[in-house]
Amino acid sequence: MVEPFLATQLVLGAASFSSPESSAYFSTEAALNIDDASDPLFLISIVPTLIACCVLLFRAFQQLPYHPKFFKNFVQEGPDGCELLSNSKTTRNRSPLLNAFLILSSIGLITQVGAIFLPVRDLTPLPRALTWAVLLLLIAIDRPRTAPLGALFILCGVLSSQLLLLVQISHTLSPVNIHRGCEIVVALLSIGLILCMPLRDPIWESDDISPAYEKPDHQRRSPEDNLTLWQFMSVSWMSSLIAIGSSRQLNDEDVWQLSLEFQHRILHDQFRELGGSVVGRLLVANGLDLVILLCLGVLEAFSNFAGPVLLQQLLRAMENTLAPRSRAVTFAVLSLLVRLVACQSSVFSLWYSRRSYERSRGEMITMLYEKTLSRQIIGESALSNISKPSDEEVESAIPDSNTVIERQGTAGAVYSTFRRFGRSLKRAIWPGPLQQAQKQPASIGKIYNLMRNDVYEVAQRFWEFQTIIRVPLSLVLSIVLVWKLIGWPCLFGIVTVIVAQSVNVLITRILLQYERERRKVTDGKLKKVTQYVGAIRHLRWYGWQDFWQEQIMEARQQELRLFVVTGLWRSTIEVANYLASGLFPVAAFYAYTALAGQPLRIDVAFPALQLFAMLESSLRNVPNLITVLLNANIAVGRIEDFMVEPDKDDAITTSYPRKPGLMLQAASFVWPGTEHYVLRNISLELPLGLTVICGKVAAGKTALLQALLGELEQRGGVVKLPNDVVGYCAQAPWLQSMSIRDNILFISPYEETRYREVLEACALTQDLATFKHGDLSHVGENGIGLSGGQKARVALARAVYSRAKILFLDDPLSALDHQTAGTVVSRCLCGPLTEGRTVLLVTHRTGLCRNVAQQVIEISDGNAHVIDRNTLPMDEGSNAALSAPEDNPKPVEKNAAAADDAAVPEKFIEDENRVHGGVKSAVYWEYIKAGKLRWWAVLILALAIHRLVGLGETWFLKKWGEAYDRPVTSVESTSLFDGLPSPEVDIQPWLLGFFSLAVLQALVFFIGNCIMVVIIYHAGRQMFRDVIIRVSHATFRFYDVTPLGRLMNRLTSDIGTVDGNISQQFEDVAFLAITWISSIVIIASVTPIFLVFSFALTASFVLIFLRFLPTSQSLRRLEMVSLSPLMSNFGALLDGLTTVRAFRAQSSFQDRIIVVTDAFQKMDHFYWSLQAWLMYRFDALSACSTFLLTLLALYTGVSPGLTAFVLVAASGFVDSTHALCKRYGQLQMDFVSVERVVELLHLEQEPPGTIDPPARWPSYTGDIAFEDVSLRYAPHLDPSLTGISFRIPAGSTTALLGRTGSGKSTLALSLLAIMKPESGRILIDNIDISKVNTQALRSRITFLAQEPVLFPGTMRQNLDPLNEHANDACDAVLQRIGGTHNWTLDTEIEAGGNNLSQGQRQLVGLARAILRRSAIVILDEATASIDTETAMQIQAILREELKESTVITIAHRLEAVKDADFFVRLEEGKLKACGPAGEGDGSMDG
Repeated sequence: MVEPFLATQLVLGAASFSSPESSAYFSTEAALNIDDASDPLFLISIVPTLIACCVLLFRAFQQLPYHPKFFKNFVQEGPDGCELLSNSKTTRNRSPLLNAFLILSSIGLITQVGAIFLPVRDLTPLPRALTWAVLLLLIAIDRPRTAPLGALFILCGVLSSQLLLLVQISHTLSPVNIHRGCEIVVALLSIGLILCMPLRDPIWESDDISPAYEKPDHQRRSPEDNLTLWQFMSVSWMSSLIAIGSSRQLNDEDVWQLSLEFQHRILHDQFRELGGSVVGRLLVANGLDLVILLCLGVLEAFSNFAGPVLLQQLLRAMENTLAPRSRAVTFAVLSLLVRLVACQSSVFSLWYSRRSYERSRGEMITMLYEKTLSRQIIGESALSNISKPSDEEVESAIPDSNTVIERQGTAGAVYSTFRRFGRSLKRAIWPGPLQQAQKQPASIGKIYNLMRNDVYEVAQRFWEFQTIIRVPLSLVLSIVLVWKLIGWPCLFGIVTVIVAQSVNVLITRILLQYERERRKVTDGKLKKVTQYVGAIRHLRWYGWQDFWQEQIMEARQQELRLFVVTGLWRSTIEVANYLASGLFPVAAFYAYTALAGQPLRIDVAFPALQLFAMLESSLRNVPNLITVLLNANIAVGRIEDFMVEPDKDDAITTSYPRKPGLMLQAASFVWPGTEHYVLRNISLELPLGLTVICGKVAAGKTALLQALLGELEQRGGVVKLPNDVVGYCAQAPWLQSMSIRDNILFISPYEETRYREVLEACALTQDLATFKHGDLSHVGENGIGLSGGQKARVALARAVYSRAKILFLDDPLSALDHQTAGTVVSRCLCGPLTEGRTVLLVTHRTGLCRNVAQQVIEISDGNAHVIDRNTLPMDEGSNAALSAPEDNPKPVEKNAAAADDAAVPEKFIEDENRVHGGVKSAVYWEYIKAGKLRWWAVLILALAIHRLVGLGETWFLKKWGEAYDRPVTSVESTSLFDGLPSPEVDIQPWLLGFFSLAVLQALVFFIGNCIMVVIIYHAGRQMFRDVIIRVSHATFRFYDVTPLGRLMNRLTSDIGTVDGNISQQFEDVAFLAITWISSIVIIASVTPIFLVFSFALTASFVLIFLRFLPTSQSLRRLEMVSLSPLMSNFGALLDGLTTVRAFRAQSSFQDRIIVVTDAFQKMDHFYWSLQAWLMYRFDALSACSTFLLTLLALYTGVSPGLTAFVLVAASGFVDSTHALCKRYGQLQMDFVSVERVVELLHLEQEPPGTIDPPARWPSYTGDIAFEDVSLRYAPHLDPSLTGISFRIPAGSTTALLGRTGSGKSTLALSLLAIMKPESGRILIDNIDISKVNTQALRSRITFLAQEPVLFPGTMRQNLDPLNEHANDACDAVLQRIGGTHNWTLDTEIEAGGNNLSQGQRQLVGLARAILRRSAIVILDEATASIDTETAMQIQAILREELKESTVITIAHRLEAVKDADFFVRLEEGKLKACGPAGEGDGSMDG
C-alpha cells in the first residue's frame, strides 16, 4: 500500500549510498522549496496524485467490453457468480460508515483548497487537492457498501507522503504544518473507516456463513466469505477456532466448511469447462491470484532491500556528530514502517499463494479422478510389452555391497559411500547419452504417483509463484545497490558466486544420477511394502513373513545407502553455496580495500554484508528456480500424458432402440494395450432370461463379460448393447467399507419392499439375523468382516437390487454351499426379481442351472458356441436344492429393526487414533535414541562452534571498521583482534583473518551436515526395522480393523517424513536456541537494560506461540487423518472400477471424492490460515522489537561500530526468538508423523508361543482334536465357535461342511493359532497349539485360501519363495497341476496374479500345497473357481500326492468332498454332526 513511497525512498537512498554528504538532501531549505519539479520532496508530494490517476485508469479499464479472463475471480459470489442476491433490492442506500467517509473526504478537500489560498496564494497544495477531489468523486459515484480498495490505496499514499514530509521540515507551528497535520488526521480516520467496512456486499444472504468471532459451525462456511478488511488483514477471524483449540482437542465438527471459492464442487465444474492444456487451464483458473502475487512480490522485494539502505543512513546519522539524534530516529521509524509493510504483504502473499496452491491441487486431484473413471484399463503385462528396461539398466539402478553395510554398520556405510562418492566424478563429467523413454500408459502405481507427487509438484509452483518475479528482481536490485555502495569491487564477489554455481552444476549432475537411482530403489521398496501389507495375512499363514521382512529390509538398506550418497552430495552443494556466501564479502572487501584503496568503515561494511547476502542468495536461487520449474514441467508432462490416454471404448455401448436381449456378430476382442486376441469371431444372441456361460479355466468366460461391458478393445464385428446400467457382480466380490445395506443399495434409493425381497432371494436373511446390527453392520475393508459366501451374496444382491435390465453375474455361486446355492438359483435367478431381465451367469456349477437356463454357452479357447443344456450333467441333489426352501429361515425384520433403533452401529473398522495435546517427550526420545546419542552430542558441539565462529566474524568486521579511527602507532591490545595493525598501514592481516573465519565457518557447517546425514541414516534404519517387525507380528485383529490405506499411509508418508526434513528441523531448533542464548549474552553485556526487555519480548513470543500451538497440532492431526480416506477412496476406485462403470456410478464416485477432497483440504487450509495468524503477529512483534532495540542502542551512547554489532546481534535475537517458536511449531507438526510411527512400535503383539515342537512335529500319524473349544475374534464380539469337540483321524480326508457363515473358515484358521481359544484347547499330535511356537506351527501346516495371493515375479518364486525345493521338484508339480496352460518356472506373474484367471490362481495355490507336502493341509474352497472336469482331475492328484497327509477340505461342490473319509458339519458356530463319511443319512449333502 505504500509501495510508491518505498520505491521513492529506495531511489533516494541508493542515490546517497556512495557518499555521506548526499544525505543532506533532507534539509529544511529543500523542504520549503518543493515547487522545483526536480526536487525529491516534490516527487514525494505528488505520489498520491499519481496513485489517484492509476486508480482512475483502472476504473476505465474495468469499463472496457473485454478484458482477460484471469482478471476475474474464478469463483465469485453475486449475480454473475455462484449465489443469487438475497432479494431484488439493489438500491445504494448510504450506510453510516459511508456518510462518515463522505464527510471526511470533503474535509480533506476543503483543507487542501484552503491551503492554496491561506495564508497566501500558493499552488503547491494543488496536486493534493486534486487527489482529494478524485477520492470524493469516486465515493460519490460508487457509494460503496464494501471496502473501496482504490480509495484505500490513495489514502495510504497521502498518509505516507505527508508523514515523510512532516518529519523532514522544521517542527514549528506554521500554517503549512497545520494543514499537513489536518490532512494526516483525516487520512488516518478515513483509513480506519475503510478497515471497518466489509469485503462482501452486506445485502447478500449470509445465513450459511459463520460470523467472525462466533463459535465455529461445521455446517456453515468459513468467516472468510464475510469479513471486514481489518479482519482479513489481521487474520483475527481465526480467534474463535483458536479459542476452542486452546481449551480442548479439535474435532471435525469444530471446523468450518471451506469458503465458497475453495469448494471443489464449484471448482471442478468450472475447471472442466475450460479448454486447452492442463497448464493453460490452471493459469486461467488462478490468473487473478498470480497477478496479485506478482504485485506483492515486487512490493516485498523493495521492502527487503530498503533494510540495508536505511541501515546505512542510520549508521551515517550516528557517525555525523553534527546531525541531531532525531535524524537517526527518523531512519529507525522508517525501518519500522518498511518492516510493517513487509509483514502485511507477507500475510496477503501467503493467503493468495495458498489459494492458488489449494485450488490448483484440488482441481488436478478431481480432474485425475474423473479421468481414472473413464480411462481404459491396461494391465501390467500390457505395459511390459510396450516398454521394458533391459536387465543391465535394472542392475545399474541397484547399488551393491548392501550386506557389507548391514554387517559393518556406520563404518561400512561411510567407506562404501565415499568410494561411490569419488568414483561418480567421472560419470558426471562424461555422462552417457540420455535415452528417451517410450511413453506408455500409466500403471496403477503411476496413477498413485501422479496423485501423491506430481500434483503436489505442480501445485507447489503456484504457491511459490512469487519467486519467479522476486528472484530476478532481487538480483537486479541487489546488483544496483551493491554497485552504488562499493562500486566495481562487487564484481569480484559476484565471480566467487558464479564459480561456486558452476561447480554446483557439475555436482548437481552427479546428484541427479544418484537421485534417479534412489527413486527407483524407493519405488521398489514401496512396491514390496505395498505387496507385503496387502498379503500379510497369507504370508503369516505360510510362515513366510520373515523372508519378506528380509527382502524389504534389503530394499530399505539400498534406499538408505543411496540416501547417504545423495545427502553427502547435497551437503557438498550446500557447503559450496555457504563457502561462496562467505567468500563473497572477502573477495569484494579485498578489491574494495586492497585494490581500490577505500576504507572499510562501519557504514559500508554492515550494509554491504546484508546486500552481499541478498545478492548471493539471488544468484543461488536462479539455478534453483530453473530446477524447480524443470521438475514442475516434467510433472506437468506426466499429467498431460495421462490426460490424453484413451478412454474406455464406449462405441460398444452406443444406444439403439431398445429390444430385449443382447447381440454379438463376428466380434473379436483383445486386452487393452495388447494385440493378443482373447475372444475371436463371437456371434451370439443373448435373449431375456438366464443364459449360463461355462467353460474350462482361463477359457475366456470373464473376458466375455468384460467385452460386453466395454472394458476390452474390439477388433471387428458388431456388439449391440443398450446404453444403460448393467448390474455387475465381479468374480472377486468388490465391497466398500460401509454397512451391508449401503453396499446393496450402492447408488439406488432405498425401497423397503424390494430390499426385503432381494435379501430373501439372495439367502441373506439368516446371515443378517446373526449380526448384532443386522444389515447396518459394517463389513470392513473389502468385506473382511464377512465370509466368502456372504461377500458373494452381498455383491449379487447389489446387482439384483438395481433396476438394471441386464445382469452380468461372474461366478457368484462358487463360494456358496450346495443348499444356499440352490436357494439363490431358485429364488433369485428364477424368481420374480429377474423377470424381464437379461441375466448372464458365469458358473462351473452348471448342474444347478441346467433346468432353468434359457440357453447355455460354452467358451473354449476364446471361441463361443451354444450347447444343448440337456448335455450338462445334473448335480447330485440339485432338484431338491431348487425346490426346497431353507429350513426355518430367520426373518431379518426383527434384527434390522433393532439395528435401526440402535444409536450407532459398531464400526468394523476402527477410527484412526489421534493423540491429544502436544507431542509427548517420549516420542522425541524414541527418535533421538534411534539416531544414536553420541552423534547428537557431536552435532550440538558442531553447532555451538559454528555460532561462535559466526559471532567472531561479526566482531572482527566491527573491529576492522573501527580500526581506521585508531592511531597508527597504537599497539595497545585490550581485546580480541586489537593486536592487528591498522588497516591503513597493512590490510593483509585483516583480509587473511576474515578469509580464515569464512572458511572455518563453512568447514564446521559441512561437518554438521555430514553428522546430520549419519543421524538420519541411523534413525531411519532403526525405526523402519522396528516398525516392520512390530507390524509383522501384530495380532490378526489389527489387520481386520486397520484399513490398508491407513497402514500404508504410515509406512510410506510418515516414514518419508522421518527420512526427510525432520532431522533438519531438529538441527535448526538446536542452532536457534544457541543463537538466542548467545545474542542475549552479547547484547546484555553492552546494554544491561536489554535483559529486562529481552525477557519481556521472549514472554510475548512464547505467549502468542502457546496460543497457536494446540490448534495447529489438532488441525495437522485432522489433516493427516483426512488424507487416508482420500487415498483409500482412490484405491477403492481402482479395485472396483469395472463395477463402478457397469452401474454408471461415475458421477456418484466423483461426488464422493469431491467431498473427501473438501474434508482434507479444509484442514490444510485452516492450518495455513493459522500460520498466517501467527506470522502476522510474530512479524509485527519482530518489527517493533527491532525498533525498540535500535532506540536502546541509540540512547545508551555506544559507538557506531558497537551499535552496528549490537543491531546485528539484536536482529539475531529477534529473528532467532521468532524462528525458534516457528521451527519448534514445525518440529511439533512434523513429529506428529513420528508419533504415528511410534504408535506402531507399541502395537499389541501376537504371543509367539512357549513350546518349540519336535523337528518332525506334526507327524503323519498325529490326530487333530478339538476339546470344548470356543473362539471369538475380539473380546467385544460374539463367539464365532462355541463348545466345539471332535477328533479328526490322522491321514484322513475330512470334509468341513456347513452353510456359508457357519464358522468353517474360522475353524480352519484356528488350526494356525490365528485366534487362541477362550475356553478349551486344540491339540495337534497331542500338543496344545496355543502354546506352540507360531512360526513353527504355520511353516509346518499348509493353509490354502479360496483367493491365493500371488506376487510379482516368476512362477518359481511364487511356488517356493524360500527356495526350499529343487527346480526339478517345482517343475514336476507345476506340470502335474497346470500342464495344459503351458506354464514354466520362468513364467512371469503380475502382482496379485492379475495376468491369470481366478481359476489359474487357484491352480498355482494348489501347486504350492502339493510342493510343501505338509502333514496337515487345509483347503478352503481351493477349487471353487475351477471347472468340474479340471476339479475332478485335481482331486485325484491331491489324493495321490497327499495320501499320507491329513487333508481338511472346505468345499461347497459335492464332487470335491464326496471321497472324504470323515466329515464335520457346523451350524451357526456350533457342531451339528461329525463322524466317518456315510455315517447317517445325508451326511455329505450340502
